[in-house]
Amino acid sequence: MEYVTGKRQVVLNFSEKFCKTGNEILNSDCFKEVWSKYLKGLYAAENQSFLPVLNIFPKKKLVSYTIDLFKLLLCFEIDEIQDINPFYAQALEHRDVLYDLVQNFYDYWRRLERYAVVLNRATKDGVESSSFIQAQTEFNDVVLSTYRAICEKLFGSNFPIYRQLPAGVNAALLLSRNEWMKKDSPYYFLAKCDAIEQIVIRPPFISYSAKNKRTGTYPEAKANPINRIKDTFKANEYYCYAARVGSALAYVYFHRDYLAHGITIGNLFEFVPLSACKNVKPDLLYVFGAEYDGESEFFHDEENGIYVGIAPHNDSIDYFGYMKKMLLTLYNTSMIDQGFLPIHGACVHITMKDGRTKNVVIMGDSGAGKSESLEALSEMAGDNISAQLTVFDDMGTFKVENGKVKAYGTEIGAFVRLDDMTSGYAYREMDRAIFMNPDKINSRLVIPVATYPQIMKGYEVDMYLYANNYDPECKSPVEFYENAEEAKPIFIRGARRAKGTTQETGMTESFFANPFGPVQREAQTREIIDKVFEALIKNGTKVGVLHTRLAVPGMEHEGPAAAAKTLFELLEK
Repeated sequence: MEYVTGKRQVVLNFSEKFCKTGNEILNSDCFKEVWSKYLKGLYAAENQSFLPVLNIFPKKKLVSYTIDLFKLLLCFEIDEIQDINPFYAQALEHRDVLYDLVQNFYDYWRRLERYAVVLNRATKDGVESSSFIQAQTEFNDVVLSTYRAICEKLFGSNFPIYRQLPAGVNAALLLSRNEWMKKDSPYYFLAKCDAIEQIVIRPPFISYSAKNKRTGTYPEAKANPINRIKDTFKANEYYCYAARVGSALAYVYFHRDYLAHGITIGNLFEFVPLSACKNVKPDLLYVFGAEYDGESEFFHDEENGIYVGIAPHNDSIDYFGYMKKMLLTLYNTSMIDQGFLPIHGACVHITMKDGRTKNVVIMGDSGAGKSESLEALSEMAGDNISAQLTVFDDMGTFKVENGKVKAYGTEIGAFVRLDDMTSGYAYREMDRAIFMNPDKINSRLVIPVATYPQIMKGYEVDMYLYANNYDPECKSPVEFYENAEEAKPIFIRGARRAKGTTQETGMTESFFANPFGPVQREAQTREIIDKVFEALIKNGTKVGVLHTRLAVPGMEHEGPAAAAKTLFELLEK
């Protein structure tokens, strides 16, 4: 198939059809469909700026007449075109309106999510995989030059200023196959899905989703949910992203309607090239956007040694948080089953100016102020901290090794809520970040913050703090406990005041502040908590509370800043 269009996206198959000239673009079926949808939108909105000129053409032939006009504008002068057809002559008397129409359509095109795919088994009319990256640049240049040629002809002269905007595709995927399962495997129906071999992104990458917050948690199914979807699964509509989620290998099969989320994974979890996982069975498997009636759920397939998750294809899961949190649930559950403790929080490895290093972990549920406090610490400390490495920004794992508690990361990136960050944060990260719903409440960006070897090194914990975002008053922004029995109830209770990052409001509690694994494995987790806290106290690790006051009205920025100031003073001592 040469292309696929959706509600807000266009997927171009460069292996089937690659347009090298403006005429090839205007002659393509994809351009005709996008242009038709645009015109339907104008008529539906009864746009009086453009409809009087468009109504010059016969309604049934509007699409073909206007596309032919664009093709003529690429080759001929205005007076020559006016002699060809009376409809063109009449329409070209309103060149200023036609100019605005083309500009408006160009903006409409650029607001779409535009993707390209290249198969590593390219056909004769397409692009070979060896020219995969170059093809994105060439297509961008062709779209840009076509737009400019038409607009400048209507404008009457060359533009005085040229802006090199990303006009082609936002991202492109090089695809291959990875048949890791045997023919008698319950997962064999996934074999015909294309697997991602390489991704090219043109920043800034901005996406919009049907939802901008996550709701609920994930129940554990009694039977493998994969059996519910294999008979209706359409493999040609899905792509597979191979990722390192902590120490686990994960395969994420996502429907093309959720391409933005599938590409965003690359900023959050380490990408695994096919050469490193060809024919390798995954530890975690997630099918995102499957055709079935029901809720998202997961299952431990003990027979095959895979933790499996599925999510239905509907608007209720159209938010990146649903892709991220299921993967974390699968991984955390596997860690608990191995005797390790998942931590919902943030961990930083800090190198002081004098060369001393400290590893600080701040734990808390979504909106507790973990990332905000660490960002404030980085800004406030300035040159007094020579380096600050984010080991994990949202989820990590504690492992007791030789009596020491060590922290390991799960993600290489951060899923940051922009509302609570400093005003310049988004601009500093624009070149690498992926933005989500930037003009809405709970807008987010996903940005890489560390390398995979860095997060998997293992860092001995020096300070372990619970993020309290709700108490308006406190003796000190940082308070420590004397023993494990005093500290454990605070961490286990998992209290916070919701910040609108989920459906929750007001004061809430979640077991160990982590609905993604510990809640589903509470009895097992309690045993691990006892072992970990005993080791922390025995080793002299500072265990306490960090009062971020992020959910206290008026303290959204001052609270994390005060907490960061006190934290830095303690680190200096």
